[in-house]
Amino acid sequence: MKNRTIILATVLFLVIVIGMFTYAFIKKEEQVAEVPPVVEEEPVQYPDIERIDATHFFIDGEHTIVGEFLLPTPCDLLDSSVRVAESMPEQIFVDFTVINNAEACIQVVTPARFKVSASASPEATWSATFMGRPIVINLIEAAPGATPDDFDVYIKG
Repeated sequence: MKNRTIILATVLFLVIVIGMFTYAFIKKEEQVAEVPPVVEEEPVQYPDIERIDATHFFIDGEHTIVGEFLLPTPCDLLDSSVRVAESMPEQIFVDFTVINNAEACIQVVTPARFKVSASASPEATWSATFMGRPIVINLIEAAPGATPDDFDVYIKG
């Protein structure tokens, strides 16, 4: 009878231990399933650039804007592209991007000038993006008689 009690107590103890491990495993699986994946957002490049001031020219049906961005290094090359949406009035979209293939570059704030042209009606509206995010574009009308060539615009490339 004594052996039976010892065997019964040992089996009962093993059943309890196995049950505890099974319960802990099931709870751990539930907890892993409930945790939402952490999505790491890429840091915003050039966070200080939220607005651009540009001089606007409208000569013979062609809009031209000239201006500059202040970029953190001389290794940053400014690239721009323009799209015109066919609507009334037309919408002109300017996309600015920065190309930097340098592994190391001195940190010196450097002006990067641009000149962008598009053919559209005089009532056309403008919008701009910088590195894929929208920025405010402040257009300043050029003085009478001024031309875009009057501005010293150096485009790297």
